[in-house]
Amino acid sequence: MNTKSTNKNNYDLVVLGAGSGGVRAARVAANHGAKVAIIESVKVGGTCVLRGCVPKKLLVYGSQTAHEIKDAEGYGWSFDSVKHDWSKLIEAKNIELDRLNKVYLSLLESAGVDIIYGFAEIKGKNTVEVNGNNYSTEKILISVGAKPYIPNIKGRKNFISSDDALELNSFPKNIIIYGGGYISLEFAGIFSSLGSKVTIVYRGSDLLRGFDEDISKHISHELKNKNISIITQTQILSVSNNNNKFEALLSNKKKISAEQILCATGRIPNTEGLGLKNIGILMGSKGEILVNEFNCTSLQNIYAVGDVTNRINLTPVAIAEGQCFADNVFGNLNIPCDLKDVPSAVFSQPAIGVVGYTEDEAVNKFKNSGGVKIYKTFFKPMKQTLSGGDTNIMIKMIVSNNDDKVVGIHSIGDDMPEIIQMAAVAIKSGAKKSDFDATMGIHPTSAEEMVTMK
Repeated sequence: MNTKSTNKNNYDLVVLGAGSGGVRAARVAANHGAKVAIIESVKVGGTCVLRGCVPKKLLVYGSQTAHEIKDAEGYGWSFDSVKHDWSKLIEAKNIELDRLNKVYLSLLESAGVDIIYGFAEIKGKNTVEVNGNNYSTEKILISVGAKPYIPNIKGRKNFISSDDALELNSFPKNIIIYGGGYISLEFAGIFSSLGSKVTIVYRGSDLLRGFDEDISKHISHELKNKNISIITQTQILSVSNNNNKFEALLSNKKKISAEQILCATGRIPNTEGLGLKNIGILMGSKGEILVNEFNCTSLQNIYAVGDVTNRINLTPVAIAEGQCFADNVFGNLNIPCDLKDVPSAVFSQPAIGVVGYTEDEAVNKFKNSGGVKIYKTFFKPMKQTLSGGDTNIMIKMIVSNNDDKVVGIHSIGDDMPEIIQMAAVAIKSGAKKSDFDATMGIHPTSAEEMVTMK
């Protein structure tokens, strides 16, 4: 397609949101010959680069050093003094984010994509308004992502969000984290490893709702082993500020206090103010945009990808959806994005890597076709035999009885996100348990347990 208009405000595609999915879609569409503009209200890079995956992982790396230092003593190292400077870590993190922002800008500019800064409102199926200017377009792609959800409770202004936690001016000696999902667990590991006393408060009975039950049980045990307090089946009813000490009133009538209270109760699609209801785009109960398998909304020429659809909220999924959208609409393909067997990780400490069905899902899926077999192993990593650590690795494999295919792997351990990536290739390829069994292990590694499970 090559329909580039001479009218500077007339485009083949206008993309709302310059995150990972939007940037990929804009670049690929431009490479197909489309005239493309991308609109961003804050900074190019989106949640992953600026407020999510990347900065959190950098803080995880920084905090894990504390464990490395402790482990080193078991291997004969000694240190006269060790201290951490939170402000230096935040400064270094911000320098890296600025670098990545420039990389994204360069990618867009080299593809010939126009970058428009401001907040967009969709005025019609072919019109987008930004800063009082109207832009006409053949296609619109919404990729504005999601934002932290703060429940409407008394004193909610006293919460900090996950965005705020990445920019704290000073390190809290103690912190309460409200929520039991992956964001909560990742920040719990960061703050605890750097020396903060962490308390998790969660309204549910088990952490990481939606994950395999064994993952929930094992990570809860590991977090408690690291002196992280976990209060379940409890809600925060209100938050107050008493002389810069924040106090939370719990549903069990108890009060707990800390220097900061982080609200990590999930994220919601960032659709407010886009004018979607005015033009008749169908949305779900959380404000998510409803799309079909080709990411098309209820209006034929308007599409949505990534977290704003609230399906699988992962950066690689948003990128893949952006790629498929651009290839299909501007490259004349007709291929839906394959969202089966998507691997994921939680960078808690220890970390979690999963792919495929949970045990409950698999039991239900294969109940009429032979059922499933479950393989589990728990073991202490070799590194800790000298370091004195007490973390246990868990690997769980789920196999379909009917055809011996491995349909799910769930694991906890510091290296498991790296290992699960390759395991996902095997599952995606239809590997059987016998294929895993026939594969030689690499000894001594944690990964060899994948091919020795009996």
